[in-house]
Amino acid sequence: MTRDEVLRYLDLPSPSMREALDLITRVASTQTTVFINGPSGSGKEFVARAVHAFSARASGAFVAVNCGAIPRELLESELFGSEKGAFTGSVKTRVGLLESAAGGTLFLDEIGDMPLDMQVKLLRVLEERSFTRVGGAQAIKADIRLVCATHRNLQARVDEGHFREDLFYRINVFPVTLDGLDERREDIPRLVELILKRLRSQGFSDLARPRPAAVTALQSADWPGNIRQLRNVLERACVLYPGQEIGADEIERITHRRKIAERREETQALLASLEGIAPISRESAETPVAHEFLARSEDVGAFLRNAGEFNFRDHMAQVEMAFIRGALGEVDGSVSAAARMLGLQRTTLIEKMRKYEIQREEA
Repeated sequence: MTRDEVLRYLDLPSPSMREALDLITRVASTQTTVFINGPSGSGKEFVARAVHAFSARASGAFVAVNCGAIPRELLESELFGSEKGAFTGSVKTRVGLLESAAGGTLFLDEIGDMPLDMQVKLLRVLEERSFTRVGGAQAIKADIRLVCATHRNLQARVDEGHFREDLFYRINVFPVTLDGLDERREDIPRLVELILKRLRSQGFSDLARPRPAAVTALQSADWPGNIRQLRNVLERACVLYPGQEIGADEIERITHRRKIAERREETQALLASLEGIAPISRESAETPVAHEFLARSEDVGAFLRNAGEFNFRDHMAQVEMAFIRGALGEVDGSVSAAARMLGLQRTTLIEKMRKYEIQREEA
């Protein structure tokens, strides 16, 4: 991402973004650790890329890692690398992300989800500016600029004992706070222009053309998913209304999918998608179809009698996948919000998505 691209996306009219841009340009030329705080989807990684693009390290690598998306048992080797034979299956020396970012910037996203034992090791890297690979003994220079981000309240995490206080003060050297899109609605018209241009560059030949009334409707909508959600809404508009002008009515239909009537329609569509999961015969009036079976557990006997060859594990895997995709679709790909909707821990949902190879973009 070039300096000009960064400027286009950060040069927005809201006071909070004007302040953020000013802070970025002031700190970028230094080696100071930057800490970005803001809600999910507000553009934290974009700000991190801006710090990199404005710095003397711009010609180096920008390496991003989501600390909450990597299983704790793999995070250490991902960051520090590993020597051949360091653990079972380690057949060759592996370069970690710290080495890959040498001469550039390492972006640790969702650092608030980093396990405590890894926090100790990261603190040592910041203090000593060196590290060793897993299973190794040779110290390697950590020639990186560190940028961290989280949507969590790290001070609260410190108070709860989930985040080390010494590491918090070590990374919170130069904080940059991003407001959610609901707090800076004056940025939406400019963001609409930029996102549509980006969609065109990504292969959308026929874009929806929002009229002023559509942009006003977007400014009036709720944005719990922030800029990520706005992008998803505009992409859906381009799919539904290619090459057409759209107004407030079309925006209303896209952005208010959680109205009771529409929510019911989506639920029925989701349950209908489950009907073909198990080999259920529709010829028997006593046989429950999938959505009836889900609602009436007393019919499990009839279900099994008429199911023919039935694999419980495969069936439940299909159900899990359908509900994970459905939940992600409901919240525009936000893993944290989908986990809350499903009653799961965020890390559990991430593990299931990895297991079933489900990407956010499938929602």
